Formats: sequence, C-alpha cells, structure tokens
Amino acid sequence: MHTSPSSIPATPVTPAPTTVGPRIMKGINWIGLRTFIRKETARFMNVYMQTLIAPLVTLFLFFIVFTLALGGGQGQSREILGVPYVAFLAPGLLMMTMIQNAFSNSSSSITIAKVQGNIVDVLMPPLSAGEILAGYALGSLIRGLMIGAIGIAFLALFLHVTVHSIWMVAGYALLGNLMLGLLGILGGLWSEKFDHLAAVTNFIITPMTFLSGTFYPLTALPDAWQKVALCNPFFYMIDGFRAGFIGVPEADITTGIILLTCLNAALAFMAWQMLDKGYKIKS
Repeated sequence: MHTSPSSIPATPVTPAPTTVGPRIMKGINWIGLRTFIRKETARFMNVYMQTLIAPLVTLFLFFIVFTLALGGGQGQSREILGVPYVAFLAPGLLMMTMIQNAFSNSSSSITIAKVQGNIVDVLMPPLSAGEILAGYALGSLIRGLMIGAIGIAFLALFLHVTVHSIWMVAGYALLGNLMLGLLGILGGLWSEKFDHLAAVTNFIITPMTFLSGTFYPLTALPDAWQKVALCNPFFYMIDGFRAGFIGVPEADITTGIILLTCLNAALAFMAWQMLDKGYKIKS
C-alpha cells in the first residue's frame, strides 16, 4: 500500500541547547574573565623590574629631591597641615605613582595589542565588552595596588608611617586606581600609535597629576588657582588618600568619594560603549 509523504506524521524536532560552556552562570563567562585577568597580571609580572621596581625607584628619587627642595632641607621639622613635610609628601607621591602605573597598564596593553595586530586574541574568545572592560580595569587595579603595598613598606624604611583610617586609604586607592585604569582603556582605544598615547600622557595625565597638590598644600596657591585645583579630580583622590594617613583633609571627604564614584561610573560606561562598538579595534 502506497503512503503519500503528506500522510506521515511529522516528528517534532527538539532545538539544540544554545548555552555555550561557562556562559551559563548568569550570562558571565567567569572562566574567560578569570583567564583574561590572569593574562593581564602576568603581562606586567613578567617584566616586574620595569613595571614594579622602576616606579619605586622613581618614587624614592621624587621623595628625596622634593624633601630637600620644598622641605628646605628640614623635611622633618617643617610642618604642613600640622604634620612634618615628609609625612605630608609621602602619601601624595605614593598615590601619584600608583595611578600613573594603573593608567600605563591598561593603555599600553591595548595600544601594543593594536600596533602588533594581536588584538584579535582578545576579540576572538567568547568575551563580552563588559568582560573585556573588567579584565583590563582589574589588571590595572591590581598593578596599582601592588605598587602601593610595596611602596608603603619601602617608605616605612625612611619615615614613621601612621594610618589614621585604613578605610579611607583603601577606598581612595581603589577609586583612584580604577579611574586611571579606565582612563587608560579610553586612551588605548583612541590611540592608533604610541605617539597618540604619549600625547594623552604628556598633555592630560601628567599635568593633572602634578597640579593635584601632591607636593604642596592647596593654600599655597593663589585664590584663582585654588578654584582651578578644586575642579581637578586628581586633587580629591590624592587629598583623600593622604588624609587616610595624616587625618587632615583639605577638601570634603564625602564630596571626593561622590565625585570619584560618579566619574568612575561615567568612564566605565564610555569604555563599555567603545568596546561594544569595536571603536578602532574592529575593521
């Protein structure tokens, strides 16, 4: 007996599962993210003499030179904000060193990958824009905090280090290093070659760092420049970090925390948008 194809009942087809590997955990590729953070950490640890030791040498030279120059050779006796000048100077120098290296970590990682053409190694794995953003930012944060921890131990060899509030020290260290790590991501994505990245460093990061009150109190500036300094977010991160050690802030602590938190959120959103659209990294 002949049976027409139309009389045969159709067998329902079960769709194949669409979840891939580690993405089943709330949509986040935890294995990939952890691997990416390890890759970013290993990148600077493999050249630790350049990425960790060299910044500490620079920190020591700045500490000696500015103690003698601005401390008038009396860094232990001259007081600023009620503390010896060396106690005022050391936290600012340490924070400056931390954030500069946090910026350098993410910006150089992205720029080198773009110039060498191996940015595809970051784009090909199943990592979302948010996961790539987190990997770069956390890699920068780890490097900055490592320099901070080693730097505190290093400075303790030359002066008595006291901590007024560990929460202020840790909070401002996290906010400051995260902010510069995010700025480094933006700078690395925008830069097409090392000259562009050097321009960002020389004309934005370095001036804002040196004009942040690292080496002098805010009251040492004329009134007009004090108002300008209060518009510099770098001033708040260094002032809050220093206040965590000496207990005397120049600006309102709450204002600094709110400002840095909002800036970090805005920078993270901008960086996520650029990564999501493949700005200058996808052709």
